[in-house]
Amino acid sequence: MTYISNVFNNLYVLSGIAVLAAYLFSARIYPVIIHLSHKKDLMDEPGERSMHLDKTPTLGGVGLFITFALGIILMSIFTELERSDLVKVLALVGSTILLLFLGLKDDLLVISPKKKFSGQLLASAIVVFASDLRILGMDGVFGVGELPYWISVLFTIFVFILIINAFNLIDGIDGLAGGIGILTSAFFGLYFALNGNAFMALASFLLIGALIGFLVHNFSKEQKLFMGDSGSLFTGFIMAYLAVAFLNLNFLGENLEFPLENAPIIAIAVLSYPMMDVLRVFIIRIREGRSPFSADRNHIHHRFLDLGSSHKMASLTIAVTNLTVIAFALVTQNLYIHFQLFCCLVFGIALYLIPFMLNANKNLEAMEVPLSNEALEVEFEGMYAKARHLNKTVSSDNYSIIEKEKKNRPAKILNTATKKQNDTESYFQKKVLHRLRIFQKVKEKYPKKVPQENS
Repeated sequence: MTYISNVFNNLYVLSGIAVLAAYLFSARIYPVIIHLSHKKDLMDEPGERSMHLDKTPTLGGVGLFITFALGIILMSIFTELERSDLVKVLALVGSTILLLFLGLKDDLLVISPKKKFSGQLLASAIVVFASDLRILGMDGVFGVGELPYWISVLFTIFVFILIINAFNLIDGIDGLAGGIGILTSAFFGLYFALNGNAFMALASFLLIGALIGFLVHNFSKEQKLFMGDSGSLFTGFIMAYLAVAFLNLNFLGENLEFPLENAPIIAIAVLSYPMMDVLRVFIIRIREGRSPFSADRNHIHHRFLDLGSSHKMASLTIAVTNLTVIAFALVTQNLYIHFQLFCCLVFGIALYLIPFMLNANKNLEAMEVPLSNEALEVEFEGMYAKARHLNKTVSSDNYSIIEKEKKNRPAKILNTATKKQNDTESYFQKKVLHRLRIFQKVKEKYPKKVPQENS
């Protein structure tokens, strides 16, 4: 009995149990959510910017929250946490409940950005004030050491909102937000486990198990499930929570077995993909005179799809790139902090912008394997969005061609079970690739015009 007791007192064993238990529980709850969504028609309708062709349940965030919240409550009961950690549990669960309902309302009814921002602000403030979880200092970044209390509070809330929205915006293709969430949680969870912080380690690994269970259905064809805003807001919030706790633990540096140098730079590297992507699209939108929260196809994952990648391949490539940036930050952590920051920024930006250095048009023409319905739909929507963007400078005759093509798109493309599927795919593929090639060539020569249809 003593041996068994010692095994279950081992934090690494408990972490493994947390991942397995969360996965097994989520594997049971997601099918129930999918069934309920189909029965009550709580699903996302395909639209002009949709990456999917069929109505799909978007309540994956409900399963993530239930799995994580139940796991962390049970963990609190059986591990006899200290009062300070119990307060953290209550604040964390309370904040995520608020974000869950905020995301559900946005998934089902759609809410304004102002209301969404207000909810994120309140959820972040609850955690900061109730559990005193703040970024205490910057470890010398730009000469800043320990932060005054109110600056620390305001900066922490800003970081929470930034990371929440970054995760919300990268949730555009299957597996991306979930995959980055697993990578981020794994890094922070391992760090907390190595330094004996049981509460934060188990919270990290519980989320990993819940996300693995979600990805099984996110990639499924028969029982497909989307994370939805409820899931992306929830995941982004937990990522921000882990990042701030990581910075605090390393800043205080009390009895750490494996402290890290230049922790703020490493935290930026861990969250580099969502941060890089959201800042990039915000700059593009503001430069074009649009709202930073307006929709478009300028995300990095869209570029991978333009290059012909599947959702799985695009998500895997981005996750591996993020992992490479993390490894680079760890290898260079002993450098002077500002030089390391410069090196990591240059290295990370260069890696993430590689897809934009490749020619998507040549890639499409060289492909021997026909694109899937999904990829073709995405390509058509991208071309159509460009035509709409140029509408003000295009003659009515030219623009009507694109409008006609949009309206006359074969309805059969949405029904992949019909016997005419191959004919439909062939027709759609030829139309889209033909239009893309002409559009690209004419745009390069006459950037203010949309090509007319060749007869």
